[in-house]
Amino acid sequence: MSTPSRFDRGHTDDLVSFLTASPTPYHAVATAAERLEKAGFRQLAESDAWDGGSGGRYVLRGGAVIAWYVPEGASPATPFRIVGAHTDSPTLRVKPVPDTGAAGWRQVAVEIYGGTLLNTWLDRDLGLAGRLVLRDGTAHLVNVDRPLLRVPQLAIHLDREANNGLKLDRQRHMTPVWGLGEPREGELIDFLAAEAGLDAADVTGWDLMVHPVEPPAYLGRDRELLAGPRMDNLLSVHAGTAALTAAAAHDRETGGALPYVPVLAAFDHEENGSQSDTGAEGPLLGTVLERSVLARGGTLEDRARAYAGTVCMSSDTGHAVHPNYAERHDPGHHPMPNRGPILKVNVNQRYATDGTGRAVFAAACERAGVPWQSFVSNNAMPCGTTIGPITAARHGITTVDIGVAILSMHSARELCGADDPHLLANALTAFLTG
Repeated sequence: MSTPSRFDRGHTDDLVSFLTASPTPYHAVATAAERLEKAGFRQLAESDAWDGGSGGRYVLRGGAVIAWYVPEGASPATPFRIVGAHTDSPTLRVKPVPDTGAAGWRQVAVEIYGGTLLNTWLDRDLGLAGRLVLRDGTAHLVNVDRPLLRVPQLAIHLDREANNGLKLDRQRHMTPVWGLGEPREGELIDFLAAEAGLDAADVTGWDLMVHPVEPPAYLGRDRELLAGPRMDNLLSVHAGTAALTAAAAHDRETGGALPYVPVLAAFDHEENGSQSDTGAEGPLLGTVLERSVLARGGTLEDRARAYAGTVCMSSDTGHAVHPNYAERHDPGHHPMPNRGPILKVNVNQRYATDGTGRAVFAAACERAGVPWQSFVSNNAMPCGTTIGPITAARHGITTVDIGVAILSMHSARELCGADDPHLLANALTAFLTG
């Protein structure tokens, strides 16, 4: 398959802005919410009664966002078209007692989150971001987006075997430094509270994580690649947000022609199993969909009818063929950058795709004029998984696993084709607009 002609890079430039503004799941949903608001969506509180009128709405809970658009004249049994994604990425997260140190160095105690490639966090300038929670329960975002921390690697002179197989102890070797001297209890939260303009005495809880401060960048002679952090899976969150707002605009322009209720479901905690109140295995999506049906005057029968026609496109990154390790990939499936999104298949249900879902995906790509590829794991390699099988099993809805092929998955800095984000967004828009 030939490489498609170069697209307008406006979408990918916007992805760069989205990645930069979203160092944590909490920032990602706030960034998405800003874009939804500009597109005419309005936030609903879960504790309020919901109305059933047309238009765009969204719900925020922690690091998750569920957004949907009800077309004019949609019935309670109108099926949903869902783009599923996740907002979290493997990283280092701050422990409950963060102030530590050794041998005259001040350090920050961290816990390993998700299946991160530990070596990619070494000798990298790191910032610190997340949310601070006050005693009244309000949460405030904080983002120190400048060099603050560093996990220093041991010099080659002190480990002559490092190049023959680096072994990192997750407890002893991954603690970043942030200064000299003796650690003082409370100093990290004091510092972050001041950065956020808060009184440290009011901060009683926090969810904090490190992030690389090097910005995303186009790469290569022809700038045909994009390197950056958290592409797994903010690339899909960004594309899903763009597709949902485009679907809403399409409905307004065509006078209510959408045959479905388009939905964006961006969950937290996919990287550690999705078992949380904001994860795909929790009740959030099902509750929102059911309340949407009931708000439009529907019944449980209407909900069942809506679910019967619902399809979820679970969008997450997948593996591009690695030029230095091609033998690790299935020999008949070598996804390449800039050749369109990938359809992810695993017969053991690590991905939820079946023949029916494949047909839906193929039809959306055809309508959008987007090329696409297939991905399957080498039989000798274990296959990862996504929110797809969880969504299919929990809600009983047809689910398709797709994504963009990348290199360096779960690294602090990943790599994709610069055209693929735009191709994915176009395919998702075609899927949502039917």
